[in-house]
Amino acid sequence: MTTLNEITYVDWQYKLNKIGSVAEGVEDINQCIAIILLTQKGSDPLRPTFGSDIYKYIDYPINSAKANIIRESIEAIEKWETRIKVDSVIVEIKETQIKIQIQWSLKSSNTTTGSTEVNL
Repeated sequence: MTTLNEITYVDWQYKLNKIGSVAEGVEDINQCIAIILLTQKGSDPLRPTFGSDIYKYIDYPINSAKANIIRESIEAIEKWETRIKVDSVIVEIKETQIKIQIQWSLKSSNTTTGSTEVNL
């Protein structure tokens, strides 16, 4: 269990599915990106525009789905995770899984980069 004295970053949040643990730094950004992409727009009553519409494109033809998922991912992340710049988004569609790989860099530091993978 993490205490408040052990938190070293200004931006932090509780880790999903890990009682008493916190996500800080790059781990916090990765968790935020996953939350943004996996939350359907309109599902948060206090922030109806929060999230993304990537689920709309699950049944589209593969080429059209990829392009729309990439666009939706970039738009949602740029709107809701303002600490980073999206460098690239790669979408892999297999029979029963969609994998979204996001490469990003921290706006305040040209040297801090990260990679986030989200699976649908």
